[in-house]
Amino acid sequence: MTAVLATPTAPVTDVPRTRRRPSGKLLAGLGIAAAFVLLSVLGPLLTGDPEGLSYDQLQAPSGAHWLGTTNTGQDVLAQLMSATRGSLTIGVLVGVFATAFSLIVGVVGGYLGGWLDESFSLLSNVFLVLPGLPLVILITDYTETKGLLMIAAIISVTAWAGPARVLRAQTLSLRNRDYVDAARVAGEPGWRIVAFEILPNLAPIVAAQFVFAVLGGVLVEVGLAFLGLAGGASGSWGGMLYYALSASALPRGAWWWFVPPGLFCALLGTGLSLINFAIDERVNPRLRKEAR
Repeated sequence: MTAVLATPTAPVTDVPRTRRRPSGKLLAGLGIAAAFVLLSVLGPLLTGDPEGLSYDQLQAPSGAHWLGTTNTGQDVLAQLMSATRGSLTIGVLVGVFATAFSLIVGVVGGYLGGWLDESFSLLSNVFLVLPGLPLVILITDYTETKGLLMIAAIISVTAWAGPARVLRAQTLSLRNRDYVDAARVAGEPGWRIVAFEILPNLAPIVAAQFVFAVLGGVLVEVGLAFLGLAGGASGSWGGMLYYALSASALPRGAWWWFVPPGLFCALLGTGLSLINFAIDERVNPRLRKEAR
């Protein structure tokens, strides 16, 4: 009697522990992302005015200026902390805008169907074939106001179509499931079915698309700022690179001016990519099996 009860107990306790074990990629990515969030919040409070001028022009890293100075004596560390906040803010805004619009077009259109779904599908197909980066450059060039919110809105114009197609396909496969039909027969309103029956099953996909949109927003903004289209002297990593290029920092050997923003951009991209890979492996069983 005792042996019969003890046998099934061991595997039942082992399986949940294996499933709860967090991915190493996810932990590493979250750690890097958390470090950047911490720097963006506390960094500008500790490093002073990023636009403050001084007579210490183009000085190498020292005790007075840990990351050196620019050609006008501005502290590079202070600029880097301010630029980290600006780049992360734009990335998060792009993630929120693109994810919200893709949810409306993909999930709402896919669930309701009919002419609304066909209209949304046509709209997303049009934006999928448009060249994204040239379109963003063109809109940014013709826009007079270039604040963080405006830049994020412009980048989001081309960031929602692909995720919307993925969400629409998943919604079409979910809307005829038995539990959705049961909720519909029970008289649940459409918004409640979408919010409590369909969206929870799409949560990993939405999370992966949000992370990818944040990464894309940061990289596109860096490119726009590097081309001088985003405005702001030290408002982003791309802005720092643009002014370093304009002042010929590379031929003058001022590596401390352009290496830190480039390194931060690469590190954040690595962290967000690790998070995205970890979510993909959790959503796609084939990727999880190959990773082992």
